[in-house]
Amino acid sequence: MRWENLALETDHSRADTGLFGADAVVTRTFDTPEFAGITFHEIRARSIVNRVPGASRMPFEWTVNPYRGCSHACVYCFARKTHSYLDLDTGLGFDSQIVVKVNAPELLRRQLASRRWQGDHIAMGTNVDCYQRAEGRYRLMPGILAALRDHANPYSILTKGTLILRDLDLLKQSAEVTDVGVSVSVGFVDRELWRTVEPGTPAPERRLDVVRTLTGHGLGCGVLMAPVIPFLGDQPAQLRATVRAIAASGATSVTPLVLHLRPGAREWFMAWLGREHPHLVRRYERLYADGAYAPKWYQRRITRQVHELAEEYGIGPARPEMPRRIREPLPAEPEPGPTQLTLL
Repeated sequence: MRWENLALETDHSRADTGLFGADAVVTRTFDTPEFAGITFHEIRARSIVNRVPGASRMPFEWTVNPYRGCSHACVYCFARKTHSYLDLDTGLGFDSQIVVKVNAPELLRRQLASRRWQGDHIAMGTNVDCYQRAEGRYRLMPGILAALRDHANPYSILTKGTLILRDLDLLKQSAEVTDVGVSVSVGFVDRELWRTVEPGTPAPERRLDVVRTLTGHGLGCGVLMAPVIPFLGDQPAQLRATVRAIAASGATSVTPLVLHLRPGAREWFMAWLGREHPHLVRRYERLYADGAYAPKWYQRRITRQVHELAEEYGIGPARPEMPRRIREPLPAEPEPGPTQLTLL
């Protein structure tokens, strides 16, 4: 592993450019069923607010990722490649070797207090899920959300995890002072497909219960319908069932995103496809012959179908970085008697 090399580094000026201090890596395993087969590497990160590369398609500039690797074990996860930066395996290693930035809350609070920080929007859950299983033990997000709240810093969260409901009070407190965006990822409601491609995640209906709960508490929540998986989850009846379920959850928006296969994820996904659906391998090779993304015509077709269904069921696509704020409570009804009419 790369930090083992860093531990032997004697040139301190060079070591300081690393992702974390080499003398602060602790490897743990826990003898509990929910963490069976998972190894945690606890590190003290040097920074926690990361700038998104300029060439990225993402509609935000800054991210916070308290974990690397993800026990959701989604076979298509685009973040798999990042594990290779630490000389970790991008397949099973990505699913079971989880890097935990144990100092993330205190580090974020210090960075938010810096004079150089301009209070820009921070996105979370865009690389790996910040509410994956490890968060139940390490509890990094309450400290992160408290720091963002205390500095009235706008932020957004994308998750497949139901654990976000644990932090509902912090989300509501944040939304009283700044813009808070919450989205839940649900690409399909087909349970058989879910079990095979997202084996470590909560079931789709449980994620939609999260949407229902958040909206019920005044936090508008959108759904990222991702990924739409070609030939496995893109049939009209499947799209309709998914959009109908999303609408029934009270989601404020639905935004489809077709599966993309970046290096690292592509190899792992195609190996899985060869085992589970060998008859589709050639079709995928043709569909993704030009790179990581499906052809524009295919993406447009899926987007059009989902938007038409969303309109039918009374929801629409999300606007970029759409904030979700809790509305101020309505004033109490006045006591009977003379009233002054106003325009406001």
